[in-house]
Formats: sequence, C-alpha cells, structure tokens
Amino acid sequence: MENFRNIAGYQFVHLTELKPLRARLLSFCKERRIKGTILLSPEGINLFAAGEGQNVEALLNEIRTIPGLEKFQVKFSPSDEQPFNRMLVRIKKEIIAFGVPGIDPANKTSPKLPPKVLKQWLDEGRPLTLLDTRNDYEIKLGTFDHALPAGIDHFRHFPEAVRRLPVELKDQPIVMFCTGGIRCEKAGPYMEREGFKNIFQLDGGILKYFEECGGAHFRGECFVFDQRVGVDPSLQETDSSQCFRCLSPLTPEEQEDPCYVPNVSCSYCFKTNEEKRKLRLTQRHQVIASVTSPLPGSEPYDNYRPFSVPLSCDEFELLDFLGVILPHIPRSEWDQLASQGLILDRSKKPVTVSHLVRAGERYLYKLPAITEPDINPSIEILHEDDALIVLNKPAPLPVHAGGRFNRNTLQHILNQVYHPQKPRPAHRLDANTTGVILLTRTRHFAAQLQPQFEKGQVEKTYLVQVHGEPEWDAHSCHFPISAEPGDVGSRVVDEAEGLKAWTDFRKLKPGGTSLLEATPKTGRTNQIRVHLWRLGHPVCGDPLYLPDRNLGRSQTLGATAPPLRLHSWKIRFFHPLEKKLMEFVAPPPFWA
Repeated sequence: MENFRNIAGYQFVHLTELKPLRARLLSFCKERRIKGTILLSPEGINLFAAGEGQNVEALLNEIRTIPGLEKFQVKFSPSDEQPFNRMLVRIKKEIIAFGVPGIDPANKTSPKLPPKVLKQWLDEGRPLTLLDTRNDYEIKLGTFDHALPAGIDHFRHFPEAVRRLPVELKDQPIVMFCTGGIRCEKAGPYMEREGFKNIFQLDGGILKYFEECGGAHFRGECFVFDQRVGVDPSLQETDSSQCFRCLSPLTPEEQEDPCYVPNVSCSYCFKTNEEKRKLRLTQRHQVIASVTSPLPGSEPYDNYRPFSVPLSCDEFELLDFLGVILPHIPRSEWDQLASQGLILDRSKKPVTVSHLVRAGERYLYKLPAITEPDINPSIEILHEDDALIVLNKPAPLPVHAGGRFNRNTLQHILNQVYHPQKPRPAHRLDANTTGVILLTRTRHFAAQLQPQFEKGQVEKTYLVQVHGEPEWDAHSCHFPISAEPGDVGSRVVDEAEGLKAWTDFRKLKPGGTSLLEATPKTGRTNQIRVHLWRLGHPVCGDPLYLPDRNLGRSQTLGATAPPLRLHSWKIRFFHPLEKKLMEFVAPPPFWA
C-alpha cells in the first residue's frame, strides 16, 4: 500500500496576480503536509509534489479553480517515503528556463505524439530521429534505444545544440522527448523556427510513456528531480542515487566505487590530491590574470606617502621636520609642495610649513593622479598549502611598495588574489631578480618560519650569469657590505664598518660570460651582486653594478629591457606545517 502519492505536471497558460496566488498555494500545501516545488510565472505553472492521497487530490482541485487551469492534468506515481524535504512555491520569469524570446507554448507548440503511437512507430522500425532534450547527467541513467542526446548540461544551452545538428535532419521526422514533456514545449517551436520541418514532441514525456507503454524500446530508468533519483518503467523508485557534488546519477554498482563518498564525491568528479592542486593553481592563475589586466597601477590615482614624527622632532615646524627626516629633498621643494596643499595631516587636511608637529603624529605626502611604470605580471604559483605560498617571481616586479611603485607590486597583487588573507613575504628579492620566493599565509606561520631565516637555516641557491670567466672553479667570498645605502640605494664593500657577508660561488659553465651557482650564507641587501662586482665579474644586465667597477645611476630596469641575469633557483627549509625539510625549485630562465 502506497504511503505517498507523487504528482508532476505543468501547463502553459497566461497567469496574473502571482504574489497572492503564491501565498495561497503555499498556505494550502503546508496545512496538508504536502511537500515539493510549485513554480509560477506569467507563462504558466510547473509542479512536483507529494503527500497523502486525499491531500494531493485536494491540491489538484484547488489548482483547477485558477482561471485557465480548469483542466490541469498531472502524472501520478507512488513512493514509500516523502521524496521532498520542504514545500516551496516560487515565482519565476519562466517555468522552464530557456532564455529565448518569442517562444510562447501557451499559443503554439509542435504536434504532440501520443506514447502508444511512438511505440507503434518504433515497433514498425519507421525511420525517425529520437532527440533527447535532457541534460547529459539525466541521460546517463537511461534513454530510448538509439536516441540522439542533445549534448547539454543545462536547457539554456539547447539552442547551441540545435546549431550543431546535421543540416539534413531539417527535412526528416524528429521525435523529441524529455522527462515529462515541458522542455519539449519550448524546444519544438524553437526548432521549427530554425527550419526543422517535421518536429513531434512525445506527449507527457518519458513518464507518460512508462505509464502507457512500459519499458519497450527504453534502456535503463528515468531520472527524476526528487530524492527518488530514478524510476523504472513501472514508475517504482529504483536503487539509484545521485552525487551531491556533480549531480551525476549513480547506479548501485557505481555506489560501490571507492571514489563514491556520500555528499562529497563520486567516480565522475573525484579528484586526486594532485588533480585538486593543479585545479586550484589554475584557478589562482586565472585570478592573477584578471587582477593584472590592466595593471593595477596603470590607471591614474592619488597616492599618499606617510611619515611619522620621531621624538627628536617634537614641536618642530613642519619644514624643519621634513628637512631632518628627508634631507635629500631640498627645503624649497617641500615649501612648494606645502603651498600646493600636498602635505596633509592624518585627516587629509593640508598643513602649512610653519605648522608645529608633535612626536607620534602621522603626516601624508599626496602624489596626485600618478601612474606607475609597467611591470611583468607573469607570476607563477609553484605550490600553496594552508601555511605557505611558493612563487616563481618574474622581473621586473617589486616585492613591496617603494619609490614609484605602490600598486604594481607583488604584495598588492597577492593581497587581491588571496583576499581576505594578506600573504607575507618571508624574504625578499630585488625587483629585477627572478625566481623562487616564499610567502606565509598567516602571522602564525610567519612567526614559525622567520627564525629559520634569522638563524641561517634556510638554504637558498641562485643561478647567475656574469661578465668574464672567473679563474676559480669554486670560491667563498667574505667581503663585508655597507650597512647604509648610498646613491640610488647602492651597497658596496666596506672593509672597515661593513656587515659580515658570506657567499659561496661555483662555476657551472665558463665562457665570455660565465654561468655560476651562488649560495648566500648571509642575507645582506644586494649581497650576490656586490660580491661579484668586487670580484671583477658583475652580473650581466645589472643597471647599477657596472663593469670596470663603476656605479650606475639607477636600480630600475624597464619591462622591455634586457633582464638582470640573477635567478633565485632553489630554496630549502623546514616546513612549519608538514614538519619536514622541503625544497622548491623555480625553472631556470632562458639564459641559464
């Protein structure tokens, strides 16, 4: 004896006053413990519902009191359990989403073919094309013998599928079908509009065919949009299930597959950890491309450079304070900028040069409508996990904001890609240096990783191409490097007061320019470049440390300039999450 009676039906009819009708039907169904979905739209009604027999009959009688729905018909099927979780009554633009204007099934549909007539035609072997208008995942569970699938994953894609059909089908008989017939009500008129001359739609769809003809000429079962998933030709629920993630219907045999985890995955959507990693990185690279096209600093914007007042400048006039903290900029220039209203207090109000500053206050220097130089945004993510991000940094690309760069920086780009997280570089590479760079995803992991750098426990290996051929095959360089920057940020060897610095070099390929391996044991600014410059073999492409021990006038290379031939090749460290030593490698650039 059946416990629940399932009904499915639709009718294209022009309906009005949808909001009060929605409230009326929702209240009616809830009072009678009917569950399912009723869709209302100006073009008609579509419903799937289930409840006790007398309550379902009462719902049908209620619907038939609506003008235009006096003869509303449904298909019935039994179930032992309630196949729906709740009752929904929704107002939609269409009762079946199609998105093609001018298709009005309330006024015109293709000729309907009764199920018994279709069976007769198939028994006789009459030449025709059976066109399955359903989604691919529905067809997987079952369809008519020799039916042609539309090849879609949503009914909105049906027009594209029609354009792919062979032209010769336009003059041949086509019988289209779907679950209950509703999709064919729109698909048929559309195909006729596209020039197909012999279109029929199976009246009542597969479910009515099962009801009148059983399973003749049909393989498998029919997918239904409720918790039953599938019904057999006797309209009884089958043992099929459905993957919560990819919606694929699953036979009992497929449910035995180890990849099937209820509400998680099945053999059709299961991905190994490596496949998930590759997919995640592909998605990240797509976001990077979106964030950097156009470059974030290419559109004019107002930039604000902050500076704070130290205790030593307490109660100084603004002009005197600026002269102390930024002595390389003439006082006359600060005077002019202040007169233009470009020196601001914390609330962004202009201040005069005679304004008295107090220790701890913060002031801003406004740079109006700036655009930043181009950079190379081809950031490659080599690895990411819950703790770390490992990148292959291109060049030129500054890591942090500074000088003329604020938005066209690695930090700014990654803040957008990983929002709301703000990845923290665990070390830094010069803007013109390419290769592997390590970032932490949270402050917690930064605190675990940073001590390894401070204690010299992180092993970094660089590839570098230099002018000339060193006379040694291996060399350990210990020249101390100046603590303070000189012109354009240069550092030099300072035997008297410099900071201890240690770099090991190994010659890999000699020649007029030689390829070396460099392993810094300390982390001084420009360390590899300064050591090689002092050794008489400056890095090829370096705009600052020039041959013949001359200093250039710029650290900057343009986006189209020949590259600085210094590449961060390998990094080896103790992973704070994996709790083991790990090494990451950035593929060598073309010159290496």
